[in-house]
Amino acid sequence: MSSDLPKDSSQKKAQLGDSQPYKVDHPEASPDLYIEPEVYDRVMYMRDHFPPNLGTTIGIRFLSFSRDEVVAEMPVDERTIQPFGILHGGASVVLAETLASVGAWLNLKEDTSKAVGLEINANHIRPVPKGGRVIGRATPIHRGSQTQVWQIEIRTPQDKLVCSSRCTLAILK
Repeated sequence: MSSDLPKDSSQKKAQLGDSQPYKVDHPEASPDLYIEPEVYDRVMYMRDHFPPNLGTTIGIRFLSFSRDEVVAEMPVDERTIQPFGILHGGASVVLAETLASVGAWLNLKEDTSKAVGLEINANHIRPVPKGGRVIGRATPIHRGSQTQVWQIEIRTPQDKLVCSSRCTLAILK
């Protein structure tokens, strides 16, 4: 990966300024996507090189990337509901682990390292009916060289807690 990762995006940063969101033309990205300048190159690498995956299949769309927080939204539709027409708990776990894995990866010092789920738990607090959407926000609790632990809250657009999750990730070199 290190040879593919851009060395410097200073021209793009100079064009947009550090306080403005970077615009990214990608189906997984929100039109108002914010990318912290320090992780811009890694996010562009992710956009250009990561294959379609479970997150893309169920409609996860990133809203914000930084080393201290990753935010994404997910629709509650036929891809993410259980038979009773409400958000499937497994879909919430997919959103949680996706956010934690990306957040941990953004914090890795070595370009060849990966962050993969080791353990995840989730408490499902309230149902969300089909037709809605949820917003997940992941923040780090521990960022070590061999493991990281991230806290994830999934909420409705009205800020009602849907799921509280904690994910431990192994750092593979």
